[in-house]
Amino acid sequence: MLIVQKYGGSSVATLELMEAIANRITKTKETGAKLVVVLSAQGDTTNKLMGLANSANPTGSKRERDMLLSIGEQQSIALMALILQRMGHGAKSLTGRQAGIFTTSRHGDARIKQIKTERIAKELDEGNIVLVAGFQGESEFGDITTLGRGGSDTTAVALAAALNADKCEIYTDVAGVYSADPRIVADAVKLPEISYNEMVELSSMGAKVLEKRSVGLAKKYGVPLWVLSSHGDEEGTVIKEECSVEGIFVSGVVANKNIARISVSGIKDQPGVWFKIFNTMNQSDIAIDFVYQTKHAGGTKDISFIVDINRLDDAKKAIEANAHKITHAAITHDTDMAKVSAVSTGMATNPGVPSLMFEALFDAGINIDSVSTSEIRVSVLINKEHADRAAQVIHKKFQDEKYIRG
Repeated sequence: MLIVQKYGGSSVATLELMEAIANRITKTKETGAKLVVVLSAQGDTTNKLMGLANSANPTGSKRERDMLLSIGEQQSIALMALILQRMGHGAKSLTGRQAGIFTTSRHGDARIKQIKTERIAKELDEGNIVLVAGFQGESEFGDITTLGRGGSDTTAVALAAALNADKCEIYTDVAGVYSADPRIVADAVKLPEISYNEMVELSSMGAKVLEKRSVGLAKKYGVPLWVLSSHGDEEGTVIKEECSVEGIFVSGVVANKNIARISVSGIKDQPGVWFKIFNTMNQSDIAIDFVYQTKHAGGTKDISFIVDINRLDDAKKAIEANAHKITHAAITHDTDMAKVSAVSTGMATNPGVPSLMFEALFDAGINIDSVSTSEIRVSVLINKEHADRAAQVIHKKFQDEKYIRG
């Protein structure tokens, strides 16, 4: 059996925690399994390195930032290899490049293009535990690249797919996937299973358990995916193609406060404007949501949409750089918004989920700015100060109506 495990930064933040993870790795190895372990940087190492980079040169090249940020994961794998060797196990640490992970050249947000598994296979055949630096790879130009926030999840799933692993285990601070953030919603329920599609939606809406690209990869290649606690032995959540449920169930309620709304005003109301804005965002690899327009007398309109708050400046710069294509009067933004979403099976044929969601917000006196829906998801934009309260009352309403899957 071949297993890929991934441990996040908080799980390996100190040498004491790394010792505990080494014991867990050892137990898995002693079952006879071949083992590849992906590690993130320790604790807030990446944030500290980003702070150093900004202090050195806030407008410096993304290439040099990637060179610096990649240090964190390399530190983690080397330390873990040393601990495992002291415990009597063969262990070999590999950087992204040494592990054969080749990416696009988009520094700071690269995409994996290919994984050459020969080196990993060789180390596994020699009986070694292979420790791979998450979050990084190498571009076609031989430069170190990073995969963006949550990139270690993507590294683990991509390796599991390339190696045809029997399972991929993602170890976190929580015991699995919950129906809401248990730090915000005290009555959140741990889900025994959830579908790839539902998990992609939850991740896209702001749930922080798994990076959405990793779930998409797991679905594409059929990778059996588990979310487990790095601190206990209880059963976690399995993410798979289909789940054994019938009827209408809510898988999760998510409040995402890390968004910003951009409004492009004074646009001439003519064919092609929507394409130009969407294409501009696409060329900059910026995901957008809640797109709507407001028409004005005189043949102009405003187009608004939301982006991840970390891409706000990139989005504004992209529009400004294409001002010759997108004639507009002004670009404004609002960072006081939050997106609260509910993901549910069977919602397309049953209006119960959005109705209950809107009722809960009405009862709590929380105003809705706008609404967006898909076949398995309904989202609302509200004022950021009400985000946590909104998640709590919506989740309670679903629980009272026995809509929460458990």
